[in-house]
Amino acid sequence: MSNFKFSGTGVAVITPFNSDKSVNYQQLENQINYLIDNKIEYLVPLGTTSEASTMTEEEKDKIMGVFIKTTNKRVPLVIGMAGNDTEKLVSKIKNYNFEEIDAILSASPYYNKPQQEGIYQHYKAIAEASPVPVILYNVPGRTSSNMSADTTLRLANDFKNIIAIKEASGDLMQAMKIIKNKPAGFEVLSGDDGIALPMIAAGAKGVISVLANSLPKQLAQLIRFALNNEFEKANEIHYKLFNMYSLIFEEGNPAGVKAAMQYQNLLKDFVRLPLTSASEALKNKINAEMKLIG
Repeated sequence: MSNFKFSGTGVAVITPFNSDKSVNYQQLENQINYLIDNKIEYLVPLGTTSEASTMTEEEKDKIMGVFIKTTNKRVPLVIGMAGNDTEKLVSKIKNYNFEEIDAILSASPYYNKPQQEGIYQHYKAIAEASPVPVILYNVPGRTSSNMSADTTLRLANDFKNIIAIKEASGDLMQAMKIIKNKPAGFEVLSGDDGIALPMIAAGAKGVISVLANSLPKQLAQLIRFALNNEFEKANEIHYKLFNMYSLIFEEGNPAGVKAAMQYQNLLKDFVRLPLTSASEALKNKINAEMKLIG
């Protein structure tokens, strides 16, 4: 394993809800312990998978309180903080208490579809405001704009506190261009479970995973094998999980992974509108696959 603080398996943690769609804080505490007990390396609260876009600021603060208290410094915490209004996001960062938080994960601005220069200036403002390290997050499937390898490398070279990118473009050539040309002290993490293995083979340092909410032990083991160049063992787990990589995203995230977790009796698969729970047909496919994985 690398000595980079965020190498290995990070988990974009789901938020459990009650039937009335209020946050189930007890189940959240259970989920945090489940992930740590199964040897993941760090946690990412309030990312896309958490459904943070449908939460009040009060809920987010309470959720972070649960993470800080339950984690109790056993693993690092990377808080999801993104926005498409740069000024508003920077103001939030400047006024936030980062005492127990190790880094920010910030998705490239969505909806506005900025040019590359706009993306650069957005992250420049974040880097200059943040008292903790920043992990870039390129996820064109959600933002409708791709952060180019050149923009990523420019940010990596210009700001020492921009330490990594969660690269979820699905483009291995783009990821490899970053890995090939990145400065020392900057790392690449896979934003997709399904291509984490080939990305690590190419030089990435791990994954920020969705599937690990459900199968943390298997995912963490797979990533550790890959980082230790034990690719035969890594492949064995990779192909065992292979169908789940796409199944959990078939009807959107986190509906799929919550369906898998419901099968494991970890939670009920409630999501907040505009998301809806997985269809019965998809649940049946997920349940059958989970049975095979054992």
